[in-house]
Amino acid sequence: MTDQELNELRGEKWHLMGRAVHTFDEARSFLESVGFCMMYPMRQQALVPTFIGAWVGSDQRLPTWQQAFADPRAQEATDVMVRLLRERAAYEANRFDENNAFLIAASVFPYFYALVGERNPKQAPRPKPHSDYSQLACDAFELIRRDGPVSKQKMRDVLGGSVSFVALDHALGELWSRLRITRVDYNPVEGAFWDVLYRWSPDAVRAGVNLSVGEALSALISKYLDCVVAADQQELESFFGNFVPRSRVKEAVNALLAARELSFIRVGNRSLVQITPTKVEAVPRVSRPREEVAPRKTSARPRA
Repeated sequence: MTDQELNELRGEKWHLMGRAVHTFDEARSFLESVGFCMMYPMRQQALVPTFIGAWVGSDQRLPTWQQAFADPRAQEATDVMVRLLRERAAYEANRFDENNAFLIAASVFPYFYALVGERNPKQAPRPKPHSDYSQLACDAFELIRRDGPVSKQKMRDVLGGSVSFVALDHALGELWSRLRITRVDYNPVEGAFWDVLYRWSPDAVRAGVNLSVGEALSALISKYLDCVVAADQQELESFFGNFVPRSRVKEAVNALLAARELSFIRVGNRSLVQITPTKVEAVPRVSRPREEVAPRKTSARPRA
């Protein structure tokens, strides 16, 4: 395989070859196909598709999250993305950039939760020094648990006017990064609405809690390689290093290679990892026996 062929395969799967996503159902199918994507391109490019790229049907001249407010294509894509969240067809996380949503397909989310989510999600977080949560984050969690779904504006009013939006954003980010809470809706007047994840999507959280980290990581690596077609070890460690230690990613990849679930493929001058192609067993051709031809009967002529 050449580098150009690899890029074309990715472009086709990521809807960048002119085959744009235009409807809610198409958007849901796209996300289920790739498993996860960024909403907008990142400044430091990550090997992962973007939702806005699939919506536009190209990776050229795409808006970043800073430019999204002035781009009507971004507004259309955001409306569909919010509907995906509202209908639990997608989930989002802030493991890369809290201003640039990392979207996860519903079928993939339990595996992602197993990597970064709390194992006892109903237990209220404890403030520092007992944990990594600030006091404001603990107060915000209790408020969301009691009154959610709730907007950030209402949270600030209830918590006290002395709480700045910057401080509240930081506190919400602490909870969101561990999938304690999630954004469930949005309107232009009040902004995003938040709820505790275990109430918003109990089945997905329960499934994630019951998965081991190793099991979940192996499944996500396979899904990622299905999304990107092939990747090198560094790209795999760079992506999944946002969720678990890189050493653990390396161990999981080596285990999958040893089990022959993954294999190497030569792309240009690089050796990349791919999902091992399914072997198609050759079916032996069975020759049909020649039909026996009955001897032709000849009528005996009477002797003259």
